[in-house]
Amino acid sequence: MDRNLGLEMVRVTEAAALASARWLGKGDKNAADQAAVKAMRSVFSDVEFDGTVVIGEGERDEAPMLYIGEKVGTGRPPQVDIALDPLECTNSVAFARPNALAVVAVGRHGHFLHAPDTYMEKIAVGEKARDAIDLNLTPAENLQHIADALGIPLENLTVVILDRDRHEPLIRQVRTAGCRIQLIPDGDVSAAIATALPDTGVDVLMGIGGAPEGVLAAAALRCVGGAMQARLRLRNQQEAERARAMGVTDLDRIYTESDLARGDTIMFAATGVTNGDLLRGVQFAHEGAVTHSIVMRSNTRTIRFIETHHSFINHPAFEGS
Repeated sequence: MDRNLGLEMVRVTEAAALASARWLGKGDKNAADQAAVKAMRSVFSDVEFDGTVVIGEGERDEAPMLYIGEKVGTGRPPQVDIALDPLECTNSVAFARPNALAVVAVGRHGHFLHAPDTYMEKIAVGEKARDAIDLNLTPAENLQHIADALGIPLENLTVVILDRDRHEPLIRQVRTAGCRIQLIPDGDVSAAIATALPDTGVDVLMGIGGAPEGVLAAAALRCVGGAMQARLRLRNQQEAERARAMGVTDLDRIYTESDLARGDTIMFAATGVTNGDLLRGVQFAHEGAVTHSIVMRSNTRTIRFIETHHSFINHPAFEGS
């Protein structure tokens, strides 16, 4: 894939971030999400590729745009699969909370797991601890192995966990082990990426989150050398049947980041909507806005942080987003 495609994906995530940020603090997560979807779909239409959405807004009968199986781009080569979340953390925009992102990952056709819209148990770390994790072990055992790999005392580890009732047993185990915990209301994609970047203060992501978000996080980790193990946590027989229909044959399989996002030509782009550990959010001014994005490639492990200044004077479509 052409390296310029990565910058095209930044244009896509910037548009979604600008549109959804208009709804910051207005309490309407659905309107924020729809604004992001509409803007992302519009910019996709001009991108020179033959893209198929494999992680998207849902099945065709559930989502009018960016549904699973939808074709995006001009229809000309290269042929690629797209994993996306136009607005990761809709509640964070609705209630002005941190870590909302617009996210897109691109890979060769067939290289992303077609993850059902269900839960996934995850553990993610940076490159130094990539061989230290095993979902078959207890949280305490994993944390000790990670601390050993990083060469730091166990009590110096910082573990990010989604603030959910289902995580109460996990939180107790992590605190019993003596580690620090950073509870987040939403946003385990950005938290997973943060484990693999320097100076974020985050060492480990643990817990249960969305399966589609797991694929997006895996794609990003492939670009920065991080590691993930994940396992589907299906809630009922209907979800099990849906997973099988999407090609999942072993419902108990433990996936690595390379299983979730295969190949060596993955691109990942994200733009901040609200301020977070990974990126700053959209900053509006009288006649424009500033966005902060990241774009990465797996084959070179190139990471670019991009600050873009947008003028609305000659782009009225942005002003009404």
